[in-house]
Amino acid sequence: MSCIQTIQDYGLRAIGIGERLLPKGDYTLCEHFTLIGSGMIWNIYFGVMALCTGFFLAVAVAVAKGSPNPWLRKPAEWFIFIFRGSPLFIQFFFAYFFFLSLKQSYPFLDAFTSAWLGALIVLFLNTAAYSGEIFYGALRSIPKGDVEAADAYGLSGWTRFRRVVFPTMMRLAWPAYTNEAIFLFHATTLVFFSAFPSWRQKGDALYYASYFADKTFNPFVPYPILAFYFILLTLIVVGVFGLVNQRLNRHLPQERKAKLRIRPNVIR
Repeated sequence: MSCIQTIQDYGLRAIGIGERLLPKGDYTLCEHFTLIGSGMIWNIYFGVMALCTGFFLAVAVAVAKGSPNPWLRKPAEWFIFIFRGSPLFIQFFFAYFFFLSLKQSYPFLDAFTSAWLGALIVLFLNTAAYSGEIFYGALRSIPKGDVEAADAYGLSGWTRFRRVVFPTMMRLAWPAYTNEAIFLFHATTLVFFSAFPSWRQKGDALYYASYFADKTFNPFVPYPILAFYFILLTLIVVGVFGLVNQRLNRHLPQERKAKLRIRPNVIR
């Protein structure tokens, strides 16, 4: 089978398009790259969806934690403490059995026990907690002069938050938030180890890398390929977030613009 034919057969297998059966026998390098790359679709899906939805919850949690109202501040503090204080893998485990118990009482919630939704909810809550703490730290670091200048111009409430507080908070938090985004994409590999089942054996990139490692008894081919894909993904994330960072700091002199310093977390 040619490499072109392999890509046509297995390039979109992770989302149910193409051959249903996995290759047998002599595994080519093209099959390794194609199937592991196909599985990356799910890792990108988990990362992008969790980031896009978790961003808004993170901003709300940060503002609530900075609120003088204890009815807003305490739930935000406990939310951050619980999801930052417990391992992500344990969160997957408890969430799956929680959704499983709900499914037994309410069968229409069956989708929550699937990886595409249940695991996504866990990643969404986890990144919202970490990002919320990052945004809260940035909120506390906003210079008093900026807020006083907004008051002097007669800005208050939502207008002051939208025009002054929120842009400054984003500018201060963005380098650290970029690191969180990188770690989130790396953390999507934990979905493979979680209790959430893959649908019809259409798993993520680590699923296919493990398949080849088990069949060939040689982990030194599929896992470096998996690492290669994640390095490419990291470069894309750094590039996109770097452009946003330039946009956020476009009004500052060149020497004062915040530089992105990527320090990926080794373990959470």
